[in-house]
Amino acid sequence: MSFHNRGALRALLLGAGLGSLAPAVAAADPAPSYQDLLRQAVNAPRLKAAQADISQAEGLARQARALPNPSFGVAIENFAGDGPYRGARGAETTVSLEQPLELGGKRQARIAAGRAGVEVSRARARQTQADFGLALAEAYGAAEAAEIRLQLAHDALSLAEDDARVATALVKAGKEADLRTLQARTAVEAARSEASEAEAARGAALARLAALVDWPVPLTSVPISLLAHADRETIPAVDPMTTPAVIVAQAEREAISRRVRVERSKAAPDVTVSFGVRQLRADDAHALVGGISVPFPVFDRNKGNIAAVSAELTAAEQRLTIARRDAQADIQSASARLQASFGRVKAARDGEGAAQEAYRLTRAGYEAGKLPLSEVLAARRALTDARVQALAARQDRLNAEAELARLAGIAPFGDL
Repeated sequence: MSFHNRGALRALLLGAGLGSLAPAVAAADPAPSYQDLLRQAVNAPRLKAAQADISQAEGLARQARALPNPSFGVAIENFAGDGPYRGARGAETTVSLEQPLELGGKRQARIAAGRAGVEVSRARARQTQADFGLALAEAYGAAEAAEIRLQLAHDALSLAEDDARVATALVKAGKEADLRTLQARTAVEAARSEASEAEAARGAALARLAALVDWPVPLTSVPISLLAHADRETIPAVDPMTTPAVIVAQAEREAISRRVRVERSKAAPDVTVSFGVRQLRADDAHALVGGISVPFPVFDRNKGNIAAVSAELTAAEQRLTIARRDAQADIQSASARLQASFGRVKAARDGEGAAQEAYRLTRAGYEAGKLPLSEVLAARRALTDARVQALAARQDRLNAEAELARLAGIAPFGDL
């Protein structure tokens, strides 16, 4: 098995021209293939939420580039009073424009922090996409497995009914006690109950799959198998430094380091420059006025905020270290789980074949009057259990591969 490159998941989920999910499949009841469902899942709530987070970060980044607004002012002086200031003859009217000037690299630091915030949101979106690929693989495999379990339950019910007919025939022939008929009928009812439970489980699994991708109509079946992929035996290599969790931790650390620069730049005082025109009514003249004001940083040098965000940066660096170590451990665990699943699938398949043969021989022995009914019931239960275990082994095999793909940050089963 070979995984697609790192852009495979994004291409699958967000490829151009796919359109919305509902118009394409509004009339479809059976589920598409896993790959088709993954491609069409652009309207899945968690993916739309991730894209909205990116849009939010991009908006904040655009806002970070904005310059401080100028201020327009009108001041009237000496427009009333005693003596020479009586009336409005001595009024002085000043029209001015003030513009704050950011110093200390505030705007540049703010812009850099905005860009870093966008990268964080994009890294988190990629992690969400990887998580969604795993969740969809697990839900799709669970829905398919639920359908197979329902079929196995129906097969078990059919076998139980066959056993009951044989037991009834033997009782009528005087070769078995009446108790055998009661035992056989009890086994039939138990198998019928299990089939009903399997039917309910199938409906629930299909409902979860539909809800995950925001499917517009109820899904009725999974006609295209994903569990068939369980026969392959390949373990891909995954670099811990490229896992989505590590990339997110790196982006968060970088974003916080940019915020440190923002807070440090705030310690530098800004300058406000003003320019205006003054009308001197008494002299019927005009004069230009200008000024500059600078805060005197005596009480507030933003030291508290600088210390707080510096501590946050230290914590982010530790989280990055933790993410790297966790990624290494998770990759080793997922690889070991995948390796073990190969043997489990083979052993379960062999066990299913052995249970099938044991049931056949036991059934033949019972019909020949050489074995009791209890042996048939036990062999049939063993066969049912072996089939369920074989199915569970294949499902676990798929989930292990999907988990490894999530750690790699790509779509699982990209080679289907």
